[in-house]
Parts: sequence; C-alpha cells; structure tokens
Amino acid sequence: MDEQQFRRHADSAIEALNKGLIAAEESADIEVEESGGALKINFEDPPATFVVSPNSAVRQIWISALATSFKLDWSESSNDFVLQRTGENLKALVSRLINEQLGEQAVSLT
Repeated sequence: MDEQQFRRHADSAIEALNKGLIAAEESADIEVEESGGALKINFEDPPATFVVSPNSAVRQIWISALATSFKLDWSESSNDFVLQRTGENLKALVSRLINEQLGEQAVSLT
C-alpha cells in the first residue's frame, strides 16, 4: 500500500472512530479531542489519556493506552485496521480499552 492509500484508509478509519466516540461521550465519562489527524481520549476517573494516531512511515495506526502501545495493520479482507495478535478491528479494540479503563461496559463502538 502506498502512502496515499494508507492516508485515505487511516483518515476514514479515524473519522469513523471519532464519530462513534463523540456519540459515546453521552454514555461514558470520556472526552474526545481531534488534533492533527490524531485522537485523544481523556478520562477523569481514573485519570488517563489514550492517543490514537496514524503512523504513515510504517502504514499502521498506533494506539497508546493502558501503558501499552497497540499497532494495527490494514487488512484487505476486513477492510479495516486490525490488531494482528487478537484479530480485533480498530473500533472493537478501542471499545475494549475504554471499558477496561472505566471498569464497566460503557462503550460499544461498531
């Protein structure tokens, strides 16, 4: 995949994730900010910040959350960015991480 294809896929995936997270702000104690193509998900209790950002050099979307770095690759078969280790797509992984941070099943991004 060339950089232009990656950008299109990454921008689309992050935009869709952002829309889902904005809707989830009503049901979960999170605040979402978009800046420079990256998303920050802020938590008050317990305090934390997750960052979701494209990394065009390696053609991945990186998530920094729960003191861990998650690196998702584009999957043609899924038409989504996927964490190879678990098979989770971007929205499923972000949902799980947010729910782990909050200690409840407050968010379901699909």
